[in-house]
Amino acid sequence: MNSRGIRTHKFGRSSTGRTRTRFKSLVAVALLGLVGTVGLTTTSASAAPGDIIWSDEFNGAAGSAPNSSIWGYDLGNWGWGNNEWQNYTNSRANSQLDGAGNLVITARRESNGQYTSARLTTQGKRMPKFGRVEARIQIPRGQGIWPAFWMLGANMPQVGWPQSGEIDIMENIGREPHLIHGTVHGPGYSGSGGLLGTYTHPQYWSFADTYHTFAVDWKPGYIAWYVDGNKYHELTPASLGGRQWVFDQEFYILLNVAVGGDWPGYPDGSTQFPQQMKVDYVRVYDNGSSGGGGGGGGSLPTGTSPLKVAGRNMCVDIPWANPANSTQVQIVNCSGNAAQSWTRGGDGSIRALGACLDVRAGGTANGTAVQVYQCNGTGSQKWVYDSGTQALKNPQSGKCLDVPSSQFNDGQKLQIWNCNQTGAQRWTLG
Repeated sequence: MNSRGIRTHKFGRSSTGRTRTRFKSLVAVALLGLVGTVGLTTTSASAAPGDIIWSDEFNGAAGSAPNSSIWGYDLGNWGWGNNEWQNYTNSRANSQLDGAGNLVITARRESNGQYTSARLTTQGKRMPKFGRVEARIQIPRGQGIWPAFWMLGANMPQVGWPQSGEIDIMENIGREPHLIHGTVHGPGYSGSGGLLGTYTHPQYWSFADTYHTFAVDWKPGYIAWYVDGNKYHELTPASLGGRQWVFDQEFYILLNVAVGGDWPGYPDGSTQFPQQMKVDYVRVYDNGSSGGGGGGGGSLPTGTSPLKVAGRNMCVDIPWANPANSTQVQIVNCSGNAAQSWTRGGDGSIRALGACLDVRAGGTANGTAVQVYQCNGTGSQKWVYDSGTQALKNPQSGKCLDVPSSQFNDGQKLQIWNCNQTGAQRWTLG
């Protein structure tokens, strides 16, 4: 959440307790605005989303907590490196579902004069690698209010910031209600050296008046920023002037509302509390990149969905919903039941009904059965996804999930086979 100008730095404390340093300066406001806008015309030619890799639609009961399998919290009131005033909490007073399909993050001025808010993170839970990362949000308003939708590199605990990289998808400061900022930070171009673009509301209205859609189209060696389908900023490694591009890796997503700080300034007599950021959804779409929104040849996009035969209404299924060890999986007509609901973990496993998709006996030969088995973390239960070929590959065997002889019959059992990019090995995650 480091965009422009005076927001000096946003020390962000991750769930591992590590810190990230971020520096900004007032002088950079004008300079970075030029960097982000010169030579780029705003256009409505947005990237066309494909299959949803994962999403949170926030369809829970009013007053309930965000889904804990997706969201965790960064906590504290230590200023976050920008001299911010809020204390980030995990209280329902600061983050809850509203029962109408929204996550609501609320910044409050408490009776003791202190400020509270929330900062949610998918760190360690949902960490895509490439894709169209999008959220539909109604931002809050007011002097000193600072909402953000952004991402940090998953290797943050190991390498620190800015080596981890940061992609700010949407930031706004209350004194500029008609402007949205999108930025990247990395080694040698962090803080006031971050590469920024700015989007102005077409009617010069406040973005807080209604919902807007904020997104990045993120591919190997490429990031583009969109507001309501309008592209306003894009970067490639060539944009960095020889500095290191650190964005071709997994990132995690953050949503927060800060109060005060060196960049937005501080609440004054005009600022009303509470202020709410309402998030209708967060989605990661497959944008056809070689990484596949977290897949590609080396990883698996996390999330829960059916595994569907591409172009057919047939899904990978556990026969009779019985996840006993060594039960060979099959394809049947998609029904949406639990035996066809597969959760893809950050560890490369694919699970349903408490069991993992497994290559029988760790086999590597063509025709080895694919089954469910008690999850054990072995190579026979690791999978990666390539959105370009739509293949699910078991790296240990070097072979792909396959429908034998392309026989798309109800009840057809599945196997591994040499990866061949045929329709028998094309799967969609959703």
